[in-house]
Amino acid sequence: MSGPAGNVYDKYASRNPIERRLVGRFLSELRSLVARSGAREAHEVGCGEGELSLMLAREGLRVRGSDVSAEVVAEAARRAEAACVEVAYREASITALDPSIDAAELLVCCEVFEHLPDPEAGLESIAALARPWLVVSVPREPLWRVLNLARGKYLDELGNTPGHLGHWSRAFLRFLRRRVDVVEARSPLPWTLALCRARR
Repeated sequence: MSGPAGNVYDKYASRNPIERRLVGRFLSELRSLVARSGAREAHEVGCGEGELSLMLAREGLRVRGSDVSAEVVAEAARRAEAACVEVAYREASITALDPSIDAAELLVCCEVFEHLPDPEAGLESIAALARPWLVVSVPREPLWRVLNLARGKYLDELGNTPGHLGHWSRAFLRFLRRRVDVVEARSPLPWTLALCRARR
């Protein structure tokens, strides 16, 4: 994965009421899709500082997490320990994951694909790991950049968040369907979020 690891901007800790509402809606939709899968164990690929994996663990799932950055994996582990929540984290890139040890009933891969130089390889990897469920999200473009500009962020980059290599519209769903079945898609502003089932 190229670009900055982890969150450039910690949207989960924002004090801005509009941002908090947007993130709250995203998390609500994510929890709903996870519940629909019926999964009891999950692997969050590209876990960053562990916000989503901690949320899922608190809701009773057995959770593991992985990320390409040793620094953010260490931070995720620190946060899990501080919260007295059991989540196992390890350093690994999305394409280095091994189905024999990294597969899970549910794969969670949120805000990862916009960072990947080779999204096709990333999709192949997570499709092989999902047994059979996958929840995936990306920022919805060009809305994401418009909202960044509206809050005065990344003006020199025309609103592009540092590290974003891919810019996904709802065409992301067509991309996913190359390898997995999209069971349900949702659009919490400003993301595209999908529950998918791997083909075997």
